Amino acid sequence: MSMTPASSKYFEQVAGQWDEIRSGYFTEAVREAAIRKAYLRPEMVVADVGAGTGFMTAGLAPLVKRVYVLDGSPSMLEVAQKNLAGFGNLVFQKSDGLSLPLPEESLDVVFANMYLHHAPDPLEAIREMVRLLRPGGRLVITDMDSHGNTWFKKEMADVWLGFERAQVKAWFREAGLVNVIVDCSGESCYAESKDEAIAKEGQAHVSVFVAVGTRRVPGVQESVQAGYGAIAEGKSSCCSEASLVTGTPEESSCCASSNLITFEEVTFTPFYTPDERAQIPSEAAELSLGCGNPTALAELKEGEIVLDIGSGGGIDAFLAAKKVGPTGKVIGVDMTPAMLDRARRSAQKAGYTWVEFRQGQAEALPVESGTVDVVISNCVINLCEDKGMVFDEVYRALKPGGRLEVSDVVTDGPFPLEALENPANWPGCVFGALPEAEYLDLVRQAGFEEIKVRKSLGEEVGKGGKGAAVRVYSAMVEGRKR
Repeated sequence: MSMTPASSKYFEQVAGQWDEIRSGYFTEAVREAAIRKAYLRPEMVVADVGAGTGFMTAGLAPLVKRVYVLDGSPSMLEVAQKNLAGFGNLVFQKSDGLSLPLPEESLDVVFANMYLHHAPDPLEAIREMVRLLRPGGRLVITDMDSHGNTWFKKEMADVWLGFERAQVKAWFREAGLVNVIVDCSGESCYAESKDEAIAKEGQAHVSVFVAVGTRRVPGVQESVQAGYGAIAEGKSSCCSEASLVTGTPEESSCCASSNLITFEEVTFTPFYTPDERAQIPSEAAELSLGCGNPTALAELKEGEIVLDIGSGGGIDAFLAAKKVGPTGKVIGVDMTPAMLDRARRSAQKAGYTWVEFRQGQAEALPVESGTVDVVISNCVINLCEDKGMVFDEVYRALKPGGRLEVSDVVTDGPFPLEALENPANWPGCVFGALPEAEYLDLVRQAGFEEIKVRKSLGEEVGKGGKGAAVRVYSAMVEGRKR
């Protein structure tokens, strides 16, 4: 890694004792938190940047195809090779953190444990790690929260006294990552000064965060917009071969933790009753592309203001309008002009004067802050690359106490990157879906509380293919703004 002269000297001196020193600072819980957020698959190739004596690599090696073990200290790498001699899938390389010795877009995941606070320029170090990621690949960093123990700089050659989580999140986004999560690892770093006067004050306890972000897949937005534009104009059916579809059109739709989150397993029926379809314009009822019925559980009240993200032909917007009545308002947002034209014609024809359709992106909603009572969405957020930004925007748009009520597609594990990095796969409502745990992490990080989840049974995708099959299912997610 790129180190200051003080850092280089420190790690060369302590290499032989580092395993013992490290065990006093933090435990395997940090490694487990990082691996849990990485959503690894056996075929993946990953790197451990600033690997030291192999603490992180020891947890990664049994789980993936290959690990590149990278560090700037020859002495640390020498100890790592001895510690990890039992693994045959490792490549050891001395490296500078600002010029890592691997090709661009060559890795599935990059890890960096307790490395960033030794980097003179953290943002450039992050950018260099992102360079190595394939589209859809993840960066996972564990490090210390901001603290005031200035003696860390003198005694351990730390360049930074930890980091503010908001700053780390901003750096990840500036480096081009999406779905950024900066969360508590559940572990603290414990350190005791060699200075007797400082040591009398007791051991320093510094909490450790885990930060994760995903490299963008070029062309996703354009692919999704083109696909749904064709549907609106009647040039395509709603589903591609990648979509989760079983049964007849009448039986199927286009897409089929924290103590703040409660789970309820249900057989989810993602369709509209004949009575509901009869209440709304026929043009909207005919174009149902969702994986649920978010208005069924939203408990909408007369006079409320409702925002429908990805309103499409307007089916959910019109159902919401029936419930809030003319004293309320429904705002449908969609990025596809053809969908908006179709929905506006339906609204005008049926006399829905309190329903408005606006062009815009879910990641940048065209509504003022704190103006909406309820946000609904039906099988749309999975089509957005930066779901974290979407939930941030939803939180911004809601009034205090406002509610999130979305139906969406999620999974029980990660897809192979070969499926994710092809933008043509995304309009099918499957390969843009996140693992459920990651999806809920993003909802929670946006600030939502009282989060509840209802799930369908789903089905497996990828049986008999490369790697493990992934179960895909629809979920109704509820949350409330503080």
